Amino acid sequence: MQTRTLANSGLEVSAIGLGCMRMSFGDKPTDKQEMIDFLHKSVERGVTFFDTAEVYGPFTNEELVGEALQPFKGQVVIATKFGWKHGPEKEGPHPKFGMDSHPEQIKRVAEESLKRLRVEAIDLFYQHRPDPNVPMEDVAGAVKDLIQQGKVKHFGLSESNADQIRAAHAVQPVTALQSEYSIWWRVIEENGVLAACEELGIGLVPYSPLGRGYLTGKIDESTTFDSSDIRSRNPRFTPEAIKANRVVIDLLEKIAKQHGSTPAQIALAWLLAQKPWIVPIPGSRKLERLDENNGAVNLELSANDLAEIHTAMSQIKVVGDRY
Repeated sequence: MQTRTLANSGLEVSAIGLGCMRMSFGDKPTDKQEMIDFLHKSVERGVTFFDTAEVYGPFTNEELVGEALQPFKGQVVIATKFGWKHGPEKEGPHPKFGMDSHPEQIKRVAEESLKRLRVEAIDLFYQHRPDPNVPMEDVAGAVKDLIQQGKVKHFGLSESNADQIRAAHAVQPVTALQSEYSIWWRVIEENGVLAACEELGIGLVPYSPLGRGYLTGKIDESTTFDSSDIRSRNPRFTPEAIKANRVVIDLLEKIAKQHGSTPAQIALAWLLAQKPWIVPIPGSRKLERLDENNGAVNLELSANDLAEIHTAMSQIKVVGDRY
């Protein structure tokens, strides 16, 4: 596995990370021990960058990641997130309760995440979503306090706009921005976010780099999703949208055939080719998918490949909102 540095931060991670959410949240239930074994094998294959959040579960995903990766303390980078209100204790944090990035909440979440992750310091602590009721300067100031206390190593943002990134970065340097970014979702190229990251030396961590599985080419209009799967409620995964967007898969399959690879590998290689400080975090729960995704680091797309993708995608209107 190759490594990359998240821009100016000096934080070195595997060139492809691993999104852990679906191991215990947002999809069909899994066996905990199977996921622990899977995480162990991920490290053995060179993955050093793992993504979780307190809201996944809630809590259970952090607990899983913390237990599984405890034997590799100091060898891996674990990112987690704050930013949601808490309902009754038994329900924990959840988007339905709204956002809460007040400094006292950030610090409380950090203490609890440290325990669940079984670490002395959180490697990368993201604000999960911007909170319209809390100035970014206050958010950055709270994380700066945690960094000075040795409880957090790096500050991250997620789905923030360019102005929010600049405001936070002026108080506490931002190591990474997590945002949806893929061949079929490229809004950050147009709204100034990607440019702000480059200007400020901030790494980019694309989530859903495979379009929640669609860009693998393994989903068609006959595919059904369990009610626990977030795609069962996603406008891009209706049978009509799946069929209409097949043109994107046709493009990926064409280029994949030329390289003796798969559509998923082309999609990930495309992301890696955009900037040297981009580190995608596809979610996997099966070793064959993990190995397929990791194989993208050895795939080099030519200038002609990239131009063909750009030209074709500029003429394709993707059907269905992303949420």
